[in-house]
Amino acid sequence: MAATLAPPGDLRRLLPGLGMSAAFLGPLVKPPPEGELYCPDALRDDPALGEVVDDGLIAWAGQVGIYEGRLEKLRSYGFGRYMMLAHPAVDDPDRLLAATKCLVAEWAADDYYVDEVELGSDPMVVGSRLARLMSVVDPAAMVPRYAADMDAYHRLQPISEAFRTAMEHLARYASTAQIGRFQHQMAILFLAWCQEADWHANRRTPPVWEYLVQRHLNSYLPPMILVDVLAGYELSAHEFYHPEVRRAYTTAANAAVLVNDIHSAPSESDNDYNLPKVLAQAEGLSPKDAMRRTVEIHNELMHTFVELAARLSVAGSPNLRRFLADVWAWTGGSRRWHATTGRYQRS
Repeated sequence: MAATLAPPGDLRRLLPGLGMSAAFLGPLVKPPPEGELYCPDALRDDPALGEVVDDGLIAWAGQVGIYEGRLEKLRSYGFGRYMMLAHPAVDDPDRLLAATKCLVAEWAADDYYVDEVELGSDPMVVGSRLARLMSVVDPAAMVPRYAADMDAYHRLQPISEAFRTAMEHLARYASTAQIGRFQHQMAILFLAWCQEADWHANRRTPPVWEYLVQRHLNSYLPPMILVDVLAGYELSAHEFYHPEVRRAYTTAANAAVLVNDIHSAPSESDNDYNLPKVLAQAEGLSPKDAMRRTVEIHNELMHTFVELAARLSVAGSPNLRRFLADVWAWTGGSRRWHATTGRYQRS
């Protein structure tokens, strides 16, 4: 990676270097109408492939014990479809299933440990639960005398089994370095959930800046950074951890998780946190104006990603250009899923 990056220049000239379809250059570089998301749509929709992945997901969820008694509801969410939409270059259902298992393990941990009281969440023990779970994600070095106790605990925890088996599946396709970066990002995510638990325990709504910090930590990076794993190549550690490259894909992940805030806000309980709610309380906005402001913040982040991706496409390797194009495609697939999933569609 060159130390000096090229200036932004003309986005229409630079973005083809990312491998992006010309059909998407128009919506990419033109400002959206007021109130609309500045984001691509899904580049591929293969319902049959998504259904195959969802079949595998439901079978796995039943084996590990997550969402017991709720498997039909889990199927209605279409998480396999999510990964099919987010990884348009990947046709192998087993690779997509590996990513879907990781995604659902993360989602289940959030539901069981942080958000849903009926599933046993308790803000007073979030930190302890996540620290124990981290010993599965990044296996703890343990003396034999106590290793059996730790293993016995995890065997009784469906979330632990979900992460253990999901990461075993992922390891079929990921290099050691790619597994390491996933572990690193999960540690960051768990830290963010501890921050959210603090808000719940102390019954306070954070200021907007603190909420955005939490969303930077609690973003869609864990599933998003698997784009090269699933596609069968590897972005080098030198480029993956380059500050400007990391800024680019973290910005895209931050924007993507705000799409979640936009779609989930109407169905969340009064105890949940989302950017429209935080904006309304902090700045005295109406629900409609708070939603509009959230869209504006999302769009600003996506514009930043586009500018960074354009510059990096000139300075970086072919794998970096491919990685950034895959991140762009991931945001479009994520957007389509959030707009159509049974998780957020109100009857």
